[in-house]
Amino acid sequence: MNGPTAAPETSRVIVVGSGPTGLLLAGDLAVAGVPVTLLEKRPHQTSNLSRAFVLHARALEQLDARAVADDLEAVGRPLTRLNLFGGLTLDLGGLPSRFPHVLVLPQYEVEKVLERRAVEAGVDFRYESEVTGLAQDADGVTVHVKGAEDLSAAYVVGTDGMRSAVREAVGLPFPGRSAIRSVVLADVLLDEKPGTLITAAAVGDAFAFLAPFGDGYYRVICWHRGRDVPDDEPVDLDEVREVTRLALGRDFGMHEARWMSRFHSDERQAPAYRVGRVFLAGDAAHVHTPAGGQGMNTGLQDAANLSWKLTAVLHGHATPDLLDTYQAERHPVGRSVLRSSGAIVRLAMAKGWQLPVRAALITAVGRLAPVRRRVMGQITGVGYRYPAPRGAHPFTGARVPDLALAGGGRLYEALRGGRFVLVTPGPYDAGEGRADRLAVARWASDRGTTLLVRPDGYAAWAAEGARGADIESALAAHVG
Repeated sequence: MNGPTAAPETSRVIVVGSGPTGLLLAGDLAVAGVPVTLLEKRPHQTSNLSRAFVLHARALEQLDARAVADDLEAVGRPLTRLNLFGGLTLDLGGLPSRFPHVLVLPQYEVEKVLERRAVEAGVDFRYESEVTGLAQDADGVTVHVKGAEDLSAAYVVGTDGMRSAVREAVGLPFPGRSAIRSVVLADVLLDEKPGTLITAAAVGDAFAFLAPFGDGYYRVICWHRGRDVPDDEPVDLDEVREVTRLALGRDFGMHEARWMSRFHSDERQAPAYRVGRVFLAGDAAHVHTPAGGQGMNTGLQDAANLSWKLTAVLHGHATPDLLDTYQAERHPVGRSVLRSSGAIVRLAMAKGWQLPVRAALITAVGRLAPVRRRVMGQITGVGYRYPAPRGAHPFTGARVPDLALAGGGRLYEALRGGRFVLVTPGPYDAGEGRADRLAVARWASDRGTTLLVRPDGYAAWAAEGARGADIESALAAHVG
């Protein structure tokens, strides 16, 4: 899988890090005809060291637009009720999505599907390639690789995790703090099968989470507030059993741990996701607690936002100014995820005066539909929207659900291939010149709105009763 051919630096993108974010981004670019080299410092091997175990609705929609969501649905297990803290349960069955659930599956299943797509698209994979630095100017970026020749590219994207070499190379700080210290991970067999697909609870100073791998083993994530030891402190199964019993009431007969480790969970965010021709996405740009399962999902959406913009600029259909919108759109989302995941942890572990606050929030979510929709929209990702110009149609900037289209199709099928989709009330001929980047479809209903949907499934422009000149102007501005 190591490609010997170097793409021209004027068009190539180098992606650093082969986690879900990097694989989605690299695959998108390669599908669109952009030469991509993906650098990964580890050897090529499947790892079970994942902390991510769920895909939320918005990430599944993005994967549906790449024709891989159904593959993941086939190996994962859907969960329609999400338990958060203090008895608060969110019923996801009413989500306005083709995926009204969370899909429980380990991160490596997502990586396998995305890697296969990237390989088929022609991504140049280079494993055991550690980035040691980079230099950039107005024309491109040079990446220094340990023990190998320098590589040149038009743009570089760091998707290389919390300890990102790319972020360090461009001098960006990573401000924040350790939110939870001495979290224990273990993969174990259980004598007792839990009664729910995901089991999680916090009691007193103890928290525990159980999720199945699908091969008989379960991932345990547990933490005790009173045990603050270094990450390299050895873990034994007795500690895992004890904290799990305190939090969940029993240890389910844990035995035969095949792997155990200890880590700390940080809340950090880079102040900028772009420095010149270098971008950050996923954990390289933001990290937070595992609460709510939003980490991998947020990174996938970073990639979906950035990939089509890089493609448009490199193919000459947009000016480089378009790339500034990546920061404007994704940085506020990252900040919101840090706040919401942190709030879930703090409310789950509430003590003393915090308990009435938690009770009030649970009551509000249970009784007030707008509050419930907001909480579900943040956790699942379907509630985020991007800034829109003053006076724009209310749809502009909003996530577009999977609309039914005339002829029996649906929007996220039409989005496959990374194109814009123009949804119109009646026939419209957009001409041949944009066929490589624009699909035209009609509403299945009698709706009179003309809607231009970006490749990442957000509304770029909309109008009621639009005329041909209005549509052409919108296409020129957004599609090129």
